[in-house]
Amino acid sequence: MHDEQPTDPRFAALPGRPGKVVAVHLAYRSRAEQRGRTPAAPSYFLKPSSSVAASGSTVERPAGTELLAFEGEIALVIGTAARRVALADAWSHVAWVTAANDLGLYDLRANDAGSNLRNKGGDGFTPIGPTRFDATSPGVDPASLRVRTWVNGVLTQEDTTADLLFPFPQLIADLSQHLTLEPGDVILTGTPAGSSVAVPGDVLEVEVDAPAAPGAPTSGRLVTTVTEGTIAFDPALGSLPRIDDHQRVEAWGSREAAGLPPEGLSPALRAKLEAAPVAALSAQLRKRGLDHVTVDGVRPNHPERKLVGVAKTLRFVPNREDLFAAHGGGYNAQKRAFDAVREGEVLVIEARGETGSGTLGDILALRAHARGAAGIVTDGGVRDADAVAAVGLPVYSAGAHPAVLGRRHVPWDVDVTIACGGTTVQPGDVVVGDADGVIVIPPALAEEVADAALAQEEEDAWIAAQVAAGAAVDGLFPMNAEWRARYDAERNGEAS
Repeated sequence: MHDEQPTDPRFAALPGRPGKVVAVHLAYRSRAEQRGRTPAAPSYFLKPSSSVAASGSTVERPAGTELLAFEGEIALVIGTAARRVALADAWSHVAWVTAANDLGLYDLRANDAGSNLRNKGGDGFTPIGPTRFDATSPGVDPASLRVRTWVNGVLTQEDTTADLLFPFPQLIADLSQHLTLEPGDVILTGTPAGSSVAVPGDVLEVEVDAPAAPGAPTSGRLVTTVTEGTIAFDPALGSLPRIDDHQRVEAWGSREAAGLPPEGLSPALRAKLEAAPVAALSAQLRKRGLDHVTVDGVRPNHPERKLVGVAKTLRFVPNREDLFAAHGGGYNAQKRAFDAVREGEVLVIEARGETGSGTLGDILALRAHARGAAGIVTDGGVRDADAVAAVGLPVYSAGAHPAVLGRRHVPWDVDVTIACGGTTVQPGDVVVGDADGVIVIPPALAEEVADAALAQEEEDAWIAAQVAAGAAVDGLFPMNAEWRARYDAERNGEAS
């Protein structure tokens, strides 16, 4: 046991100063859904023991920074050394359970390049306590612990370890493969959804308990008050804090909470794209050197409906039985994508043009519709085709097929760059579809292309009227200087 400073108040809830504090990145399903990504395996970072603080202490938000985020967590304290321990024996190496707050400064996140040293390692950034309870007490089950967080008396986080992506014994056993966990070491086990930003004056409280155990052992409430720092970082010594909207959303938990406008298309741009035919948009993209922007081989279930939205992506890989066993069941990437699609998004699915199984059916179409999705595009098949069509959601697919997903595919990843129907699609790309097909527009070009397509449509309508009145197409389509002058004159006259 590390007892260099047994009377130091920072370590009152611990057996002594911890040799190391190991923290888990994403650990709870609720948090992974909030972040829109789910890891396949646990990952970790280290926090210095100097960041540990006692209950009742203050934590400083450094001068010139904005995004000090709290994360209520369950802390595990190692009792006996663990090195290459078996999964079945891992929990026996944990002596105590307590509460922790894994504070982090998002203003320094980019500067840390993934190490988390500066943004997570500041003095007072790891409050622990106020007390600990025995991990081996009767009824204390690592699968049924609870963590709760309050901000100024308002409950903001609550979850149990039943929602964990990686059970606590797995974390201990996994870490012990790489390093020796020593007595007194602390494992911060990750935070559930609800983490957000704290500002000076906020009072943060975290409590961990075992509600199903006799007597419901508890850590008590860990209390930390946020203060405002007065000393700014020195630019001559290192990189300065910097933030952008992405970091604001990550810290606050949502664009709305961060005070940012919703992502996606503005109402005005959406209206333009709904009015512009896909063929006209395609022509304008071609003029700008973009030829490979059509999703080929897909047809709509509702050709009378226009599809307009921003892409959320889902990737399938070819079925391999061992990989399907590991990734195909449970809350897999397919289900996560349909649960997380947002209003105005188009779920675009990479199925490699494989039509030998369905990539969605009526239940998932209903879920996407309930979430407000603008539509679905898949270069694979659709099961329950009539039922999917009855949902009313625009769906573009390579056709119907009765077989289940696992016949051809393994659901693999979400929110990554994919290939669908021969074109590359990235999350956030603008997707437009009509009876002619589906086109993908780079977001930075969407407004320009929509305006140009509508102007061309107006011009083409005028040309069509001249042809209908008996004019020859030579010189008119496309217009020569004489016809252009007539067109401009009539248009200006209408505007005057």
